[in-house]
Amino acid sequence: MDGRSATVDVRPRKVRWVCGIAAAAIFVVFAAVSTALTGKTEGGGVFHRSDQVAMIILGALIAAGIMAFARPRVRADEHGIRVRNIIGGYELPWEVVRAVRFSRHSPWASLELADDDEVTLMAIQAADKEYALDAVRALRRLLAAHGGATGQQPGA
Repeated sequence: MDGRSATVDVRPRKVRWVCGIAAAAIFVVFAAVSTALTGKTEGGGVFHRSDQVAMIILGALIAAGIMAFARPRVRADEHGIRVRNIIGGYELPWEVVRAVRFSRHSPWASLELADDDEVTLMAIQAADKEYALDAVRALRRLLAAHGGATGQQPGA
């Protein structure tokens, strides 16, 4: 979050660490297993260099899949809010946002929209505690400053 200007830029903290460590560990394990794939098998098959390369590629793909969970991000400024979740994203003007919600038992924050729809903010996770609360407060300040779905103009 940028306290110097009216912008908010949030990414999850703890999940990024966990995903990075898990992805690196998976890749290392698959790379190590690939070096052990040599010679003949009990069934008469033979491991080739292509099998080793395939195992490394498989490890890289699984690691990339794990890193997708670290993808969420929320960026907000005077023009609106941009939400990127694990799959998909949204770009919303403040006029359609009614409220920023973060209930006690929710795993992440959400936006309540004027049409009674809800958009999950996976970048703001309960596991991040104070960091997440600061992000929600900053988003609420921006929403209040720009009228939100109440239809009020800033300062009115």
